[in-house]
This record gives sequence, C-alpha cells and structure tokens, in this order.
Amino acid sequence: MSPADGRFTLGLLAMDGAMPSSYTGVMDLLRIAQKLAQLRDPATKLKLESVLVGARGQATITLDGDLVIGPVNSPDRALDLLLVPGYMHASVHDALERVRGYGPEIELLRALSLRGVPLAANCCGSLLLAEAGLLDGHEATTSWWLDGAFRSHYPRVRLDVQRMVVEDGSIATTGASTAVMGYLLQVLARVADPALAQNTARMMLLDPDRTSQAPYISLALAERPRHSLSEKAEGFLQRELHRELTIAELARHCGTSERSLLRHFRQHYNASPLAHLQHLRVERAKALLETTLLSFDEIVERCGYSDSSSFRKLFKRATSLTPADYRERFRLRPH
Repeated sequence: MSPADGRFTLGLLAMDGAMPSSYTGVMDLLRIAQKLAQLRDPATKLKLESVLVGARGQATITLDGDLVIGPVNSPDRALDLLLVPGYMHASVHDALERVRGYGPEIELLRALSLRGVPLAANCCGSLLLAEAGLLDGHEATTSWWLDGAFRSHYPRVRLDVQRMVVEDGSIATTGASTAVMGYLLQVLARVADPALAQNTARMMLLDPDRTSQAPYISLALAERPRHSLSEKAEGFLQRELHRELTIAELARHCGTSERSLLRHFRQHYNASPLAHLQHLRVERAKALLETTLLSFDEIVERCGYSDSSSFRKLFKRATSLTPADYRERFRLRPH
C-alpha cells in the first residue's frame, strides 16, 4: 500500500449500529496526520482521506446512540483499504446474531476482496470477515472476549486474541476499539513515512508499541461455557486454587473419566485442564496485584504455587508484563 501519487483513500464500511468511535477516531487520525504533513512541508503531495462506503445505496447511516452520519459513497469508488468497524453488542451471543443482519455488507466484502482491495476489521467487525469466509486458513485476531465463540463458529480461522494486530496477506484484523489506531499508525508509516506516524501518535497520545491484548484479558468478563460439567469443574478449581491439583482429582470430583475431562476442556476451553488452571491462577494473581498490597511471594502462595520464580515466568508469559509492571499499570488508586 504505497500510492504513487501520494493519495491514500481509506474506505469505512457504512453499517447501521456501528460504534461511532470506529469512524470518528479513524477520521481524526487521518486528518491530524494530514495537517502535520502540511505543516512539515506545505508543498506535500500527500493526500489522506476517508470515505464512507455502503452496500445498500443509502445516503446516511445511523450509528449506535442514534448518531446519523454521511454521505455514504458507492462501493465502486477506488479504495486503497477498506475498514470494517466494530458494532455495539450486549453479549457475545448478540454479537454473533447481529452478523446475520449484515448480509449485504458481507457480500460487498467478498466482492471487494475479489477486486483486490485490501481489507481490515476492527473489534467484532472481524466476525463479518469470518462470515464471508475471507479469514479461512488465515491468522487473525479480534476482541479478546469473543475468543471462545469465534473459535467455535469459525474453526478454520487461526485465531490469536493475545495479539493486538494481525496482518495476513491483504487482510488485517485488530482487537477492540483503540487497537485499530495502532494498526493505522503502521499503515501511515508505510504510505507516508515512519516520522509522520510517530508524530501523529504523539499528538494523539497513542502508544504505537502496544502489541498484545494479554494484559487486558479478563476471564471474569469473558464468556464462559454454559455446561454442567464446566460449571462443576470451574467451581472446584476456583475453590482449590490455593493448593496443588491433579487431573485425576478434578475428574473424580466431576464424576467423569480423565479422557472425557480432557476432551471436554479441549472442546469448551481450547486448553487442557491444567492449562486452564494456570489461567485461573494468573487471573487471581492479577486481581490481588490490582487490589491489595500483598507481596508477590504472598500472592504466589495464595495462587497455589510454591516457586515464585516459576510463577513470575508464567505470569509474564500470560500477560506480557512482569508482576511489578502489571501492578504499576493496573492497581487501583485512591481518588
């Protein structure tokens, strides 16, 4: 993506019910970058623009919160990149259900892909790309709370929700909301130059070095499998996190065989029981780091580990931050 004439046109897929920030934040970033480029060189040939592109022939769209924006352009317009916005949803189930109402938009995505237009999606907008079949066999990411449902509905996609941005060929996907801003800074560095991208990030107080969603993932907010065996296992693990546990012990408590338990966890959690137990221990450590003044050794003990060094490595692998860095970033501060 490096327009020879200095012009870069970003298409924003017009979708009723989309989140306003999916449009306004992106538009602001390009406008600020354009202004900075002109201040740096009044004779610059760089021309950054964003346009709404619709699949239904409408003149305007109504975003979440009843904000009406337009005008909506024809999809025949030449585009250097099309971005699919995120849309508001009440639950993971609601996010998946709403995909069904975007049939014309999904057909347009397929048509634009055939035309060779690069595509990107922000947040749950990745569900439209997946529904269109455009992510099959590709690496992708999405909002971390959609992880389980996304994998279940689109098993051909190689999903990694720990990554903030994934580019695979001519398709890019990003995590929630602000993640798309980091991706657009990368695009800006390519179509203009890295210095302009860096200065735009500074003006907007954006951190272009964020690459992982891991520090922000919360199992407490993520959708959990609704299954009697899952609930029985989850309750037991939460109660017994403070001590060593075995798969055999968990299987006995759940009244099932170890083989059945392993199969169930792979199907519903995409992880082994012990790997899920580690996730839960990291979650408890995160909560204690955020809300208490306990030492790390005390936290490790409450999470069922005896080796602080091993747990520190596990914590950093899971969150991409050291425990000390995590506490500094996320601890609750008195008002």
